[in-house]
Amino acid sequence: MYAVIKTGGKQYTVRKDDVLEVELLTAKKGDAITLNEVLLIGAQGGAAKIGTPTVAGATVKAEVVDHIKDDKVIVFKKKRRQNYRRKNGHRQNLTVLKITDIKG
Repeated sequence: MYAVIKTGGKQYTVRKDDVLEVELLTAKKGDAITLNEVLLIGAQGGAAKIGTPTVAGATVKAEVVDHIKDDKVIVFKKKRRQNYRRKNGHRQNLTVLKITDIKG
């Protein structure tokens, strides 16, 4: 069984026991959370339930494994012949989730 969930403005395809990195959530390390924005649920070889926009009564349960920072992204701006250069870096905060159950 698999599901398509939405969190942090992005969509993820998940299966049981998958580990994925999503944008920072407020839950603490080791907490169990429930993701209610399930857009699609499907089974191997079966028909998929597509939500409008979400599947009614469907939930995905996950466990917070860790909070990490993503790789650094360099933002470099330059205007030629103007002696204008700006260099910034950014590291996004992420939450690592392990999918424990899909119900729908």
